[in-house]
Amino acid sequence: MKLRFGLQARFLVVMAAMLGVVLLVLLLLLQRQEQMRHEAETLTREGVHDLVETYLRDRAQAMARQLAENLANPMYYRDLDAIGRILADNLHDSLMAYIHVYDLDDRLVHDGSDAIAGYGQPMADALVAGPGGVAIRTSPTLLEASAPISVGGEEIGAVRLGLDLQVAARYQADSLAHLRQRMDQLGSRYLRWLVLPLALLLLACVLAAWYVQRTMVRPIRALADSARRIEGGDYTVEHLHSARADEVGDLVRAFGRMGESVARHDREVRRMAYTDALTGLTNRLAFRENLDHRLMLMRGSDRQLALLFADIDDFKRVNDTLGHEAGDEALLQFAARIQGAVDRYGGDDALLARFGGDEFVVLIQEGDVRQAATRLAEVLVAELRLPLDIQDRQVFLGTSIGITLFPEDASSASALMKNGDIAMYQAKVAGKNDFRFYSRAMDHAVERRVHMEQELRGAWECGELSLAYQPVCRASDGRVVGAEALLRWQHPMLGMISPSVFIDVAEQSGLIDGIGLRVLQSACAEAMRWSKIGPGGERLFFSVNVSPRQLRKGDLPDIVAECLRESGLPASCLHLELTETAVISDELQAATMLARLHATGVKVWLDGFGTGFAGLSHLRRVP
Repeated sequence: MKLRFGLQARFLVVMAAMLGVVLLVLLLLLQRQEQMRHEAETLTREGVHDLVETYLRDRAQAMARQLAENLANPMYYRDLDAIGRILADNLHDSLMAYIHVYDLDDRLVHDGSDAIAGYGQPMADALVAGPGGVAIRTSPTLLEASAPISVGGEEIGAVRLGLDLQVAARYQADSLAHLRQRMDQLGSRYLRWLVLPLALLLLACVLAAWYVQRTMVRPIRALADSARRIEGGDYTVEHLHSARADEVGDLVRAFGRMGESVARHDREVRRMAYTDALTGLTNRLAFRENLDHRLMLMRGSDRQLALLFADIDDFKRVNDTLGHEAGDEALLQFAARIQGAVDRYGGDDALLARFGGDEFVVLIQEGDVRQAATRLAEVLVAELRLPLDIQDRQVFLGTSIGITLFPEDASSASALMKNGDIAMYQAKVAGKNDFRFYSRAMDHAVERRVHMEQELRGAWECGELSLAYQPVCRASDGRVVGAEALLRWQHPMLGMISPSVFIDVAEQSGLIDGIGLRVLQSACAEAMRWSKIGPGGERLFFSVNVSPRQLRKGDLPDIVAECLRESGLPASCLHLELTETAVISDELQAATMLARLHATGVKVWLDGFGTGFAGLSHLRRVP
């Protein structure tokens, strides 16, 4: 995982670097201060030592001269008491180690003590001063000075004193210690003055970091978090606003407006993705997601759910005859009626959706769902069979409804939809404008339909499909003037299968193209074998039904011409029957095809005119 190096981290690094530089400078200053302190201490020690040494020499000389002068009279009169008092006064000095007074024979006269234990003893080591001068000698422990005692210019003795260098060294050490203490105090004071700016700088850095965090990093992090939530599809991010007048405030406000715009566009996209554009109802995608969610919540419980799959009966006729605008209007009126019925009888949790085309689905999950579904289906069938007012005319339609239950019939959404579709188809097979509950037996019916389609593919080759001819009689005299070719299927296992059953299968599977061609070829050939002549010497005509699919392909005139050529049947003996829907669904193509058929001499009949929505105006627009 790659570590992020954000703004706050960079700012802290910069501040830490600045603090490090300042701290380094302070350390260098402290180090230099310590060096200077050490140098000053060394120089001071040397200076004090030299100063003390000079001071001691000068003092020893001065004291020796002073004592020699003060002892002149007492020494002259040999007044030992006076000599002792003078020596005792000077021995009180802590630096003074001894004071000896000698005569001219270098014998001790007085040592400052009361007993003068060494009186008369010769001097152990002579320290003779020069004439009128002072002799100085230094040892590791003593600084000794000797001066002659003179009266009237005549030397009568000498005084010798010794200063204790160890005591002087202690004084020197004490002075240096005191000096070091003062320097330490000065250094501490200096250090405090150095630490104070550092502390203030550190505080300033902390405050700056807090300010940057609050005014820059926190808003940017909030924007980043909001962007990640929006990226993840969460558009419930609270509205971002800022009263700041700087660039960050502009950024926050711009991002807030962008978030609102994205959320608005997302709502619009979701509305378009999950709402049917025509009716405003829930569409197939939203319905499927809602169904999956409901089933997930209901699994493991004892709750039930009913799914109603409704399909408008013969809705294609509206589009084919009145146009797609009329079809849309019919869908809107149907949706409004279904919505009203669902609101009244479906319950609070009911969901209505347009599944596609002319199909609607309803979910019910409150109370006894079987009873509620039955009641709603009855109301829908009753209300949807009422006429619709479309383009200043009344249009009669209906609906076929299939009902399936969860968990009785299926436990998955796809299985429920399949079962509802199967039940709806069975309602159509039963006569339309009705409803059916799904049962396991319906699966067998679907399987039989698939099996029928498979068997229908080879039925003509096996001789199972054949033509039966129904006579057409003239109403005035009852004589036969022609015949209508009717297709029959004699199944080896099921017996005679009704055309209303297998023709629908052939239409939906596309097999009607091949079967229609064979019917036309067989009818033309059979007509040529008939020798019966109609009244007035006219040949009997043969009528053949043509499916809308055959007419839409566009090659029907060529097929008819080929069949007439192969059989030799006169075109006037062939009549083609077309349904109203086949002609009205595409008037332009139908007019073209009918014109070409008329050119071959074939007559065209319109079967079931008036059962749909065609008017006399349509007949004027086609040949």
